[in-house]
Amino acid sequence: MIIDGKAVARSIYKELAPRYAEVGRTIRLGIIVAGENPVIESFVRIKTRSAEQLGIEMARVNLPDSSTTEEVVAAVRELAERTDALIVQLPLPKQVDTDAVLSAIPSDKDVDALNPAVSESERMVHAPVALAVVELLKKGGVEIRGKRTVVIGAGRLVGAPSAWLLRSLGAEVSMFTLEEGSIEDLKDADIIVSGAGNPGMIRPEHIRAGVALIDAGTSELKKKIAGDADPACAEKAAVFTPVPGGVGPVAVAMIFRNLLTLVGASK
Repeated sequence: MIIDGKAVARSIYKELAPRYAEVGRTIRLGIIVAGENPVIESFVRIKTRSAEQLGIEMARVNLPDSSTTEEVVAAVRELAERTDALIVQLPLPKQVDTDAVLSAIPSDKDVDALNPAVSESERMVHAPVALAVVELLKKGGVEIRGKRTVVIGAGRLVGAPSAWLLRSLGAEVSMFTLEEGSIEDLKDADIIVSGAGNPGMIRPEHIRAGVALIDAGTSELKKKIAGDADPACAEKAAVFTPVPGGVGPVAVAMIFRNLLTLVGASK
């Protein structure tokens, strides 16, 4: 089963639309963008379009690529005062301390669940990509509890939060990164979640028949967006998410499910 993430996202927006209408006021979502990057800009456009279809007002702050940590932190604090929640679009310029910036996001406005000062168990919402992984597994009819699960990558956006959430749902999770572990570990996995950003690293010979393979890795290969898994893996996997069009659209939809949760909690 190749899961159409765009179709799953559409069903989520259909579920969210009447719930947003019930709020009875305009909801404002802030987004901070530092520097100019066409890839980042494409992600921002997707989020902006999704916000518009739900009647959410986007408040965008653009900062120069030369911004200091202090300037970005100040922008976060100012934007948090006038929005219901906010997004700091990553990556930030190399001279900016990302942890310091993310730590400035109030926990009740942290729609991406990225503040490193807040533990996973204390967060009001979970990371959108981790929620998307779980949603896609459910759409594929995959039982999570007790399943041997390998998460590739330990990053703040995919690997770490996905591993935590899957463990909390009863999966037996192991992790490996490109620096530690072996691709051979995948052969015994019931579920694979990959966020390595290494195009085509997972090939059919690395996985067992019937595995659920959730590909959350995105990188550029020959001027096209590619995932961590060779598309040929779809012929062997029981559940497979393509790149693009798999995890990405669902993760964006989860931002807006999180936003609704945060708005409800602030009443």
